[in-house]
Amino acid sequence: MPPRELLLIPGPTPVPDPVLAQVSRQPIGHRSQELSKVLHEVVADLKWLADTSNDVFVLTASGTGAMEAAIANTINPGDHVLSLICGVFGERWAKIAEAFGAKVERVNVQPGHCIEPEVLKKKLASDTGKSIKAVTITHNETSTGVINDLEKLAQLVSEHGALSIVDAVTSFGATALPIDKWKVDLLISGSQKAMMLPPGLSFVFVSPKAWEASTKCKNPRFYFDFAKQKKSIDADTTPFTPNVSLILALNASLKLIKEEGKEACYARHKKLRDTLRAGAKALGLKLLADESCASPSVTAILPPDNISVDAIRKELKDKFKITVADGQEDLKGKIFRISHMGYVYERDMLTVLAALKESIQALSK
Repeated sequence: MPPRELLLIPGPTPVPDPVLAQVSRQPIGHRSQELSKVLHEVVADLKWLADTSNDVFVLTASGTGAMEAAIANTINPGDHVLSLICGVFGERWAKIAEAFGAKVERVNVQPGHCIEPEVLKKKLASDTGKSIKAVTITHNETSTGVINDLEKLAQLVSEHGALSIVDAVTSFGATALPIDKWKVDLLISGSQKAMMLPPGLSFVFVSPKAWEASTKCKNPRFYFDFAKQKKSIDADTTPFTPNVSLILALNASLKLIKEEGKEACYARHKKLRDTLRAGAKALGLKLLADESCASPSVTAILPPDNISVDAIRKELKDKFKITVADGQEDLKGKIFRISHMGYVYERDMLTVLAALKESIQALSK
């Protein structure tokens, strides 16, 4: 009897049965009162989860689509953008901004390290002419298993006067993210991570300050136009045909999170992280990220010296039906990554640790 597969990659993540049930039901009309009611509930619950009164838009797009929407609506060609980069997705912000004609200045750190607030403080303090229009930040860097101190970083950006544009794709729903309290201007996330959905939806939270920037932005845009999105969402609808099935599923997912409670959900993610990190260390494995900046969503692990990442991933897949992720780009083949976000519990971490122990022992022979 083949075992049920255990997907422990940084997205897509496992989906709860009540959420899957919504995906598999017959679609409803995208202009129906039924969907408008669901969309109204979804928007309210997203704001609840983000502790914000800001506008939020639900886009039928990947997280990268939401990233492009954030840039397209606020950054003009020639604008000075500071990109804080500690991995692949921080670099993606920089590339998108450059695609829209921005002059991007990069602040890079080594893989496994976070962006130190003091570094940003000095960089912004040196900008006496206030030429920096926006600062892009990756809250949780999936490629390295690092979480940045967004509260401090966003505060520094706010004090300078620039826009903070934040990727929270793998932190939203996994750790506290009070948008208003932290003064985050634009924040994006996606469906297939801690929100426990299949891929296909993304979310954009827009502050009044970001709205002001949007009115001055000259970039041509159509599908991702914030003005169209706001006019529609205020009427409990969308400007274009949305992924109806995933919106229904999102409603179910948010209800599950509300039932668990925000703080309990965040505590569960932290416990999973700590369980996995402790177990990996007990197996003699090294972790890429330091304890002080370890992600609540994904852990990056270095393989033993005599065993390849490919061999470990293959053994876990073939023998135990557990899928973990390779490293990305420069870290490909150098680390493997295990997700612990969304619909994942301590049982799953204990299972993968036991399988990892047996796999390493088998590959060491």
